[in-house]
Amino acid sequence: MKITMLCGNPSAGGRTTALGMEVARALASLLGAQEPSAPIELAEHTQGLFSWGHEELAAVVREVAESDFIVIATPTYKASFTGLLKSFLDQYGAGSLRNRVVLPVFTGGSAAHSLAPDYTLRPLLAELGASVPGSSLYVMTSELERQSEIVADYIEVNRYVLLGAAHGVSLARQGVEG
Repeated sequence: MKITMLCGNPSAGGRTTALGMEVARALASLLGAQEPSAPIELAEHTQGLFSWGHEELAAVVREVAESDFIVIATPTYKASFTGLLKSFLDQYGAGSLRNRVVLPVFTGGSAAHSLAPDYTLRPLLAELGASVPGSSLYVMTSELERQSEIVADYIEVNRYVLLGAAHGVSLARQGVEG
């Protein structure tokens, strides 16, 4: 199983990236999969997003599309995900992430935006064909010091749904119709 962590934060290397990587590592542990490599920081690919035919960005788009599980981490901006993340996801056509499992992970400053992952990103991912099993993860920035505990709880609550999704990915790789 290939697990990729994609971060839509306009600032690379921040707390949102750290949270996303912790989720990706915990997921790898649950699935008995190889740990994810370095995160894909969209902040490092902005030039490619806004120019035509950028080869480096095309490689990133392929890397994400070839993943089995994709952890998408983003800060909450105006009760939604970032424009940077939207610009990246616009690289994919309808249905192009079919047989991919995505875990939305949001950070935010207020509990008032805790439904943002499910009301903003989940519908877009569905249009792209991705499966979004279980619940999304929303962590307030004031709680990030407890990030390890929060991630462990998230993985435990979603354990069987994630294991089922992994089984579905395995069947899809084998060409089994279901």
